[in-house]
Amino acid sequence: MNFELTEEQQMLRDAVAKQAADFGDEYWAERDSTQSFPYEFYQAFADAGWLGIAIPEEYGGSGLGIVEASILLEEIAASGAGMNGCSALHLTIFGLNTIVKHASESLRQEVLPRAVDGSLHVCFGITEPNAGTDTTRITTFARRDGDGYRINGRKVWITKAGQSQKMVLIARTTARDEGIKPTDGMSLFLVDIESDAVQLQAIPKMGRNAVSSYEVFIDDLWVPESCRIGEEGKGFSYLLDGLNPERILLAHEALGLGRASIRRAVRYANERIVFDRPIGQNQGIAFPLAEAVTRLDAAALMARQAAWKYDQGLPCGKEANMAKWLCADAGFKAADQAIQTHGGMGYALEYHVERYFRESRILRLAPVSQEMVMNYVSQHVLGLPRSY
Repeated sequence: MNFELTEEQQMLRDAVAKQAADFGDEYWAERDSTQSFPYEFYQAFADAGWLGIAIPEEYGGSGLGIVEASILLEEIAASGAGMNGCSALHLTIFGLNTIVKHASESLRQEVLPRAVDGSLHVCFGITEPNAGTDTTRITTFARRDGDGYRINGRKVWITKAGQSQKMVLIARTTARDEGIKPTDGMSLFLVDIESDAVQLQAIPKMGRNAVSSYEVFIDDLWVPESCRIGEEGKGFSYLLDGLNPERILLAHEALGLGRASIRRAVRYANERIVFDRPIGQNQGIAFPLAEAVTRLDAAALMARQAAWKYDQGLPCGKEANMAKWLCADAGFKAADQAIQTHGGMGYALEYHVERYFRESRILRLAPVSQEMVMNYVSQHVLGLPRSY
């Protein structure tokens, strides 16, 4: 059993950390406050080849695994970029797995090389206002129309929709009650989002404001059959290919945010002098930070195991879900303790820990809530009856 990164993985980590350092906390604070997409950051990482880290080499990528992609995103988050930096990139890094595995060769050639070089932004249209976690309840519908489909519906919380040219969209092609299982009858499409048939509305939100989330309204959008990904009616099963890597990658982003928080807190605890000594000398400050980093390191072991098992082709549903739960919890507690360490100044923008706190909160909700992870563990690990 070897817990060490390989020489190549350590070189990757160092290179990412060096590049991310070009975009410091002030850059991210400005992007967040002005709600401006970090195009300079995005293109810098595209030019360095990082966007294609998990895309096959024949399409311009590096063909590496989830372990390497996890290292990439953890280091980006740990630099202080947090979820603003990671969310700008991670849909390209893991989301295009559906296209790699199931799209036609023509769609792969159309999308993947341009995604790798940064010239094409792709978002994902899955969540709906009245469906939430229960994807089988989506009502966006794609009806046959000639040699294509006409799509109508509404999506919500769609990251990067306003910066994207394409969307991977899931829609029903058969009514829910007409299939053998509720998951039957859903299909995936690659659609043009820059269309008069698609309207966007940004959602004002608490954090991660450099990367906006949108409501998307689709009214009679026609797409050719050639833009369907895989077989009709198999869309839900294709989505499952991305669930475990998504949980693993966002777990590592939570770790990175936690480490950024601890770094800031430790610096402040060493520099802030009260009663003629640094506040970090007080156990009331030191012990909670020690506990926070202990929780981060413990969560990291589960996250690393999940990534390794995925790359080995081993079942990893348990580890991926547990890693997401543990890392989200540890990252949030680290960010919260960083604010507490700063006292009243933790509430001030200038120390950045309030931004880390706001962004770390996202990860207890997305891509799957902490409660739904417990549902998974209860049912699939413990063998208890399904609760929903």
